[in-house]
Amino acid sequence: MILKLSCPDKEVIIIHRSGFVALIGRPNVGKSTLLNALVGEKVAIMSDRPQTTRNQIRAVLTRSEYQIIFIDTPGLHKPKHLLGTSMVQTARTTMDEVDMVCFLVEADQPPGPGDRYIAEILNTVNSPLFLVLNKIDLASAEKLAGYSERYRQMCSFKASFALSALKKTNLEPLVEAVLELLPAGPQFYPPDMITDQPEKFIAAEIIREKVIHLTRQEIPFSIAVVIEEMKVRQDGDLLDIRAEIFVERKSQVGIIVGKGGSLLKEAGTRARTELEALFGQRIFLDLRVKVKPDWRNREEELRRLGFS
Repeated sequence: MILKLSCPDKEVIIIHRSGFVALIGRPNVGKSTLLNALVGEKVAIMSDRPQTTRNQIRAVLTRSEYQIIFIDTPGLHKPKHLLGTSMVQTARTTMDEVDMVCFLVEADQPPGPGDRYIAEILNTVNSPLFLVLNKIDLASAEKLAGYSERYRQMCSFKASFALSALKKTNLEPLVEAVLELLPAGPQFYPPDMITDQPEKFIAAEIIREKVIHLTRQEIPFSIAVVIEEMKVRQDGDLLDIRAEIFVERKSQVGIIVGKGGSLLKEAGTRARTELEALFGQRIFLDLRVKVKPDWRNREEELRRLGFS
């Protein structure tokens, strides 16, 4: 898109740029944290548990002269169930649909088998590639330099960047480099929109995040959240949200509910507090826990839960 501004003595031409940038990497390298840091708002839920992100999530960074749509993808890994297969396919498909790809790695860790597997995939991608070494606050200068060189030998990167998504440091050089390669294009989303995810999806993800933070072992991987109802009461005073938390085994119900309902109550309180701040509305949150045996391997259940 080209904008022409008339001035008394000359005509100024401003080229508006826009495009899509995928964040690719192993599980738990900080893709969701970086996504949120880049747009300055919480768009994707965050956890130190691998495979927290299950869907493609778009975050929109808009300025007068450009709009960048960053896409958080599920971590690339060897799938162990149909859900994992869906997550990996989402990530791989995204790489073929964007203008450029950022390969996120941990600055304090050497390349591992998972990184080499992703690098092999990236070598088949036609889009420009950036290497992003995250978590520099945990890496020494010596390790950073050594690991960076080893990664650059694995792929043909346009450039590499060292940053900390958690500390929000050194983000601007990455944005500037993206802008240099961003094509001319229209504004795809309204300027005040930071994500294209529907409210029900966001509410479900926030609830899932709180449950993940309060549980251990295999529980986080077995959880799915569906918003069954979301409507404002007639008097407009409250937003009613009824959500169902699905697990795979009966034994997991007691873990999520907790002694005397304590864990579920705490998860609900944390979720409600964040949702009220997000929606600017008082919320009545009703959480129920149900069993769906082996839902991660049942195609019909994955479709119902929004996975392809």
